[in-house]
Amino acid sequence: MADQYAQSGGGIRPIDGIRSEAVDIPAIRWEEPAEGPVLVLLDQTRLPAEEVELVCTDPQALVQAIRSLAVRGAPLLGIAGAYGVALAAARGFDVEEAAEALADARPTAVNLAYGVRRAQEAYRSAFSGGADAGQGVGARERAAAAALASARALHAEDAEASVGMAEHGLRLLDELVPGGNHRILTHCNTGALVSGGEGTAFAVALAAHRAGRLRRLWVDETRPLLQGARLTAYEAARNGMAYTLLTDNAAGSLFAAGEVDAVLIGADRIAADGSVANKVGSYPLAVLARYHHVPFIVVAPVTTIDPETADGASIEVEQRAGHEVTEVTAPRVPLAGVEAGGGIPVAPLGTQAYNPAFDVTPPDLVTAIVTECGVVSPVTSDGLSELCASSLQATMS
Repeated sequence: MADQYAQSGGGIRPIDGIRSEAVDIPAIRWEEPAEGPVLVLLDQTRLPAEEVELVCTDPQALVQAIRSLAVRGAPLLGIAGAYGVALAAARGFDVEEAAEALADARPTAVNLAYGVRRAQEAYRSAFSGGADAGQGVGARERAAAAALASARALHAEDAEASVGMAEHGLRLLDELVPGGNHRILTHCNTGALVSGGEGTAFAVALAAHRAGRLRRLWVDETRPLLQGARLTAYEAARNGMAYTLLTDNAAGSLFAAGEVDAVLIGADRIAADGSVANKVGSYPLAVLARYHHVPFIVVAPVTTIDPETADGASIEVEQRAGHEVTEVTAPRVPLAGVEAGGGIPVAPLGTQAYNPAFDVTPPDLVTAIVTECGVVSPVTSDGLSELCASSLQATMS
């Protein structure tokens, strides 16, 4: 059984129990128990040791979960943001205040603000759109239902987008690396834990695995928080994929040995010029890939493309706390003198740390951007603009 624990914020609590069997536990789901609607999250900070779900009963609890990385990954953050607005509306909180707090919880991932604004607009439109608008319970209930419908629609769209990205990505991979037996290097975590479906870059690797064309998935640890070691390896193992974990600084030796056929990563924001913000460590892989003539492919939904951000220099890069670098997190089982889940110092007391959550890869180092609506290659502002326009037209038709 999972251990009992509490978190600050009042509106977040664990669901007791650990599920060790290989079952599908959704990264996020909406529930409506008798005591009122809740948002249930698979706590990614406790993986792979424990599969524990958190229950958010208020938007501030969700903000805390986002900042602590209990829920993470660009597409999933958009879904979480939309559900957060719906939760605020259903629970009677100030929706405008909740929307601002949610949208600002992590600045780099554009999908978070997108999901929040989409559900917020649905709420506003419904609230002002009826005869009893602004005149009591009827308007509020209608608006809350509209926000929830918007969140559920975004959730379903992201799952569908995942399928499209996998199809386009595998087709491109087969074109760039004929003959199958793909050896793919990936960074951070881009699977079902970040998506309403099976993910972005990981979904392409999974499609290759299912088609019998994946020889090896190389998994970067992704320091300092080890999303590759803890999460991508967890997903690869559950899917029966051939994978090998490596330290981030070992990637160069893999390239030099000719052991990498393609690099596949996700994205947290893609600027109008094609610059890609992704988990820190992505840019060095792009440089290595260019030097070794290996395709560097970014896989992300169209919603991650941000036409309002002109270029890479305009992307706000989140700076995280230094203790993530100067300490390592203890296992959930207590160690002598260390609280379970606490930090174990690995650097001298007072050491300053540089800890950007993301780095930015310029478009000339990106071989292709794969979306559910198609592939952009070479990566140019015109190509991205055309893709976004065709996506919008398809949505409206």
